[in-house]
Amino acid sequence: MRKGRDSKCLGSIIFVLVFCFAISALPFASAIQRQKAKIEKHEFGELADGIALYTLTNRNGLEVQISNYGGAVVSVKTPDRAGRMADIVLGYDQPQSYADDTVFFGVLVGRYANRIAKGKFSLKGVEYQLAQNNPPNHLHGGVRGFNKVIWHPREVSRADGAALELSYVSKDGEEGYPGNLSVKVTYILTNANELRIEYSATTDKETIVNLTNHSYFNLAGAGSGSILQHVLRINASRFTPIDKTSIPTGELKMVKGTPFDFTRPTVIGSRIDQADEQLRFGKGYDHNFVLNKKGKELSFAAEVYEPKSGRVLEMWTTEPGVQLYTGNFLDNVHGKAGKVYNKRDAFCLEAQHFPDSPNKPSFPSPVLEPNQRYMQTTVYKFTVRGAGRGR
Repeated sequence: MRKGRDSKCLGSIIFVLVFCFAISALPFASAIQRQKAKIEKHEFGELADGIALYTLTNRNGLEVQISNYGGAVVSVKTPDRAGRMADIVLGYDQPQSYADDTVFFGVLVGRYANRIAKGKFSLKGVEYQLAQNNPPNHLHGGVRGFNKVIWHPREVSRADGAALELSYVSKDGEEGYPGNLSVKVTYILTNANELRIEYSATTDKETIVNLTNHSYFNLAGAGSGSILQHVLRINASRFTPIDKTSIPTGELKMVKGTPFDFTRPTVIGSRIDQADEQLRFGKGYDHNFVLNKKGKELSFAAEVYEPKSGRVLEMWTTEPGVQLYTGNFLDNVHGKAGKVYNKRDAFCLEAQHFPDSPNKPSFPSPVLEPNQRYMQTTVYKFTVRGAGRGR
């Protein structure tokens, strides 16, 4: 009997010791977990001094690489349903390629994303002429837009993940735009597996602002081929039809009964080659969708699902519109790791004010006054879906 009591006593002591150790170890375990969200700086080519590559990693092992040249999202590595990691954005290995780039891989776009008809707009009776770098129109901020400048980087502390702040001052008259515009863009890779992009800007003179990120996604892996079997849903009952130069006509057209109806999950390639004037003008999808929302709250915009890998991309934004672009003009573009990108090998979902808004009074206004602050937030959330769960 004595031996039995001793054994029980010893067991109780061991249990208490293990329990106490576990409790005391909790803060340490928590500290280790917090350390997993990190940011690292690397050299990135020899284009110019001050250009670097920043790797953001969250607690779950997701990794995003960003360069302060053009504010480019260079890579996004996420797992498939089996846990295999792959880079899901198109891009380049060297900054010189970004300097030579004409398709805007992953870069920050401004001062005005998308097109302005004939490069002209007026503010308070003064007409401004911008570069017609996408003849006959102005595109993505001009010849030397925000995608071609070196941003000032700063690592910032965030409780929700690893963060990099980029800042740039666009001088009055740069690319024809009025006002000195001070811009900050913060990339946060959150521990909820989101790439959160926060934009802010102020001006000392009335101007127009429309900022976005131009990442090209392929959820099967960058360079793996066509995205036409990806399944897309967009929270938009209307879109803005375009003319043959890709300028909106001013109409807000219902998507119902057209190839632009993505209100339910739809395979991207299922209607892309239909005999439709709008698809002919864009050579596929290159159109602005009017999001079903009121005000500037952060709200659901779109979701894309890739059936083979199970990867899901969910997009949320404060902006009134989102541009769906299906890589219609990619043609033998040599990218990272020796990959070659071709037509419809990627898609873009660009949060934005509507194209040509400065010349369309019925569209939401992109005008920024000196006493105002431009603010925009877009979130790309990465998840996976199990096999057999459908759309």
